[in-house]
Formats: sequence, structure tokens, C-alpha cells
Amino acid sequence: MNALINRLRHQPWIWSFLAAALVWIVTVTWLRGQGAGEILTAALSFATFSIIVGLGQMMVITTGPGNVDLSIPATITLAGVVAMKVMDTDNARLLIGILAALGVSLLAGIFNYALIRLLRMPPIIATLSSSFLILSTAISYGRGIRIKPPPMLDDFATFRLTGIPVATLFVLAVSFVMALVLRRTVYGRSVLAIGQNPRAAWLAGLKVDGVRFATYVLSGFLSGVCGIVLSGFSGGAALDMGEEFLLSSIAVVVIGGTSVAGGKANVPGIWGAALFLFLLVTMLNTFHASAGIRLIMTGLIIIAVIVIAGGDEQR
Repeated sequence: MNALINRLRHQPWIWSFLAAALVWIVTVTWLRGQGAGEILTAALSFATFSIIVGLGQMMVITTGPGNVDLSIPATITLAGVVAMKVMDTDNARLLIGILAALGVSLLAGIFNYALIRLLRMPPIIATLSSSFLILSTAISYGRGIRIKPPPMLDDFATFRLTGIPVATLFVLAVSFVMALVLRRTVYGRSVLAIGQNPRAAWLAGLKVDGVRFATYVLSGFLSGVCGIVLSGFSGGAALDMGEEFLLSSIAVVVIGGTSVAGGKANVPGIWGAALFLFLLVTMLNTFHASAGIRLIMTGLIIIAVIVIAGGDEQR
């Protein structure tokens, strides 16, 4: 038993789950046990979207220092707008709408890496610049019209199976696949190797540019998935639907135990971090904290969790 506890203590992801559990306990205690199950269900529902984009951001950050995708919010918005416009509330057009949304998301990922590779722009500048173009495309195409999702997409995004959102089960399956990709495939191991030492990886024969290209495209693809599911969950696409994921997509990665220096990824930690962030906001709302106090407390608590979880792990 002691050996198991010691082993868990050295797992970076355990701290994000412990933080989430602690915040939940404090909230439930304050509410005297009322709504404990509903809070967890809501946490699973809303954390689902941060987890989807967090998986893509995790892969990008793992490829090495400086790699980050700031176009995620814009890609989410564009995918949602394209999906809703193409589907036009018709179940028969569901598949073509999904394909169209994923197609533009893949193009966004390709465009990001084209700026990075061909124009030699730093990733943070390239993806931030592309986000303006991507969002402008969404605004031009959507024209501010909010179109409801088809009933089948709405059911998928909101249906619960024994209290657990079906969308959460879907993302759990995606997370399992991502974990297998990281540990069991040439691509996943290449991402880790490149993040640890790009030059050594190149000398070892790994296609560094090809792997990084695939990673930015993957991030765009997962952002598109998030945009589609989020549109179904929220009753349609909106031009501000991706805003909250700019920082949260990075926060769940870092809090979850992925190294910002690259070379170390952590899929389970993203789940704990996403739950923690939602439960933290819920707790502060329960305490009737003002908006300013909520922002300050959220920032301080996130910093504390990052220090405890991985301060000595970062290189």
C-alpha cells in the first residue's frame, strides 16, 4: 500500500485531481451537501471542451520550448460556424457539416505551420496572427447569424447516460487513443524525442519538421471537434464561443503535468486540471466572490497548484 502511495505521489497528474477533489469538498461542505452530484455532472460537461483542445495543445507544447497554438479559439469558432451553416438544422446534412468543419480546421492547422516554417515566424506570433485571419473568415461567413444545431447533434452533446454526459465518454475515448499514440506509436515517441532535444532527434533520423507539421494540424483538428460539439451543446455557434479557451487550453496542459520545456506529456493530468478549473470557478461563485476577487484567487490558486505539481519537474 505504501509503495502504491509513493508511486502516485510521483505522478504529475495526481496533483490536479487532488486539487479538484479538494475544491469540490470545500464547495459541497459550504453548501451542506446540497447539489454534490449535480456539481460533478456539470464539471464533467463543461470540462469536456477544455479537455478536447487541451489534448491538441499538449501535443504542440510537447514538441519543445516556444511551441504553442494561440489560434485554437478562432479555429473553434470557425468550425462551429461552418458546421452550423452547412448543417442548417437538418439531420440529413449532419455528416457533410462535420466534414466541412473538420476540413477548415485542418486547413487552419496547415496554415499555422506554413507561417512558422515558410516565413520563419515564431509559433506564438504565427498562431496569434493566423487567429485574426481565421476569426475574420468566421465573421464573414457566419454574418453574425446564430443557427441552431440539428437535433441529432444537440442530443449527442447534451444527452446523459446514468448521469454521465455522452460527450464526456466520447472525449474519454479520444483521450485513451491519444495516450496510446504518445506511448505506442512512432509519431508519439517522435513528439517526445523532439521536445527533449530537437537536434539530437534530427541527427537520429527523425523528421522533425514533418512531426511538428502533423502536430499543429492535429491541434487544428481537435479544435474543430470542440467547435462542433460545443455548438451542439450551447444551441448553436457564436462568434465569441472560443474566447475562454485561449488561456484554459494552456492552463490545463501545464497544471496537468505537461512540461512547458517540452519532451513530457501527460494525458490524465488534463482531465484533472480541466475539472479543477471548473470546480474552482464554481467554488468562488458559491462564496459570492466578486469578479475581480474571482480572477485574483483563480490566478493565485493556479500558480500554487503548478508549483506544487511540477515546480521541481520542469527543466
